[in-house]
Amino acid sequence: MTFLFKKVVIVGVGLIGGSFALALKRADAVGQVVGVGRSPSVLARAAELGIIDRAATSPAEAVDGADLILIAAPVAQTGAILASLAPLLGGQTIVTDAGSTKNDVVAAARAALGARIAQFVPGHPIAGREANGPDAALPDLYQGKKTILTPLAENSAATVEHVATAWQACGAIVHRLSPEQHDRIFAAVSHLPHLLAYALVDQIDRAPESDQLFHYAASGFRDFTRIAGSSPEMWRDIALANREALLVELATYGTQLEKLQTMLAAGDAAGLEALFGNAQRARHAWLKTIEAAERPNRNGGD
Repeated sequence: MTFLFKKVVIVGVGLIGGSFALALKRADAVGQVVGVGRSPSVLARAAELGIIDRAATSPAEAVDGADLILIAAPVAQTGAILASLAPLLGGQTIVTDAGSTKNDVVAAARAALGARIAQFVPGHPIAGREANGPDAALPDLYQGKKTILTPLAENSAATVEHVATAWQACGAIVHRLSPEQHDRIFAAVSHLPHLLAYALVDQIDRAPESDQLFHYAASGFRDFTRIAGSSPEMWRDIALANREALLVELATYGTQLEKLQTMLAAGDAAGLEALFGNAQRARHAWLKTIEAAERPNRNGGD
């Protein structure tokens, strides 16, 4: 059998990296998957689950002969990982990442890779779960979901297309943005919601009557705070990496909260209903768009 990729290396074999490997395997797009990580027990579990074919004991062993390397580790680790890989990269090896921020990743890649920067294509799959680790990985995690690539000026069209093809084999719909656009957009629609969910759960937990509050919390609280179950380490790094754009969004949201506070204090029923109604309309329209985009068997494209 001729594979799209003979050998793929996954640095970080948890939810994101593990799902990428499983999806490529299900599509018969990869001959061998090699896992690299900090924890031997995690690598062993990934092998047990069939996510990876083997675990590498050294970066040199992992990279040798690789077509594609996916870095699926917390964004703060990207620079160090790339620095360890840089002297080992073959001329045909392409490196990509799955980080939720891009400006910081691009800066780290330029510092670590130097003249080899053309071999790095930044990426970000827009899919996830609150669960972590190899046991959370799913072969259909990316089916019908968006993956954002933020190509660099140095990347050849063929290199970018090769990375896009990998994600399309996973069932993803590939889009392209600049790193700046990416970080501004995701500060608003991903990073801010995570901060708000963490903040609310922390607030409830620190209240004197926290046990009683949690006892009566129901589906609305569960749905709103679901993402507070995500990895604290990962979201710490994301928040700090994209802090400038996130501070702008926090300030804007603060203004919205002040508006709500003013309406409540004034008993402004019409103002509250108008705000709630506009939010309801916008959410319904967004859900229809998402449902159309994520229908099964939709072909991927830019």
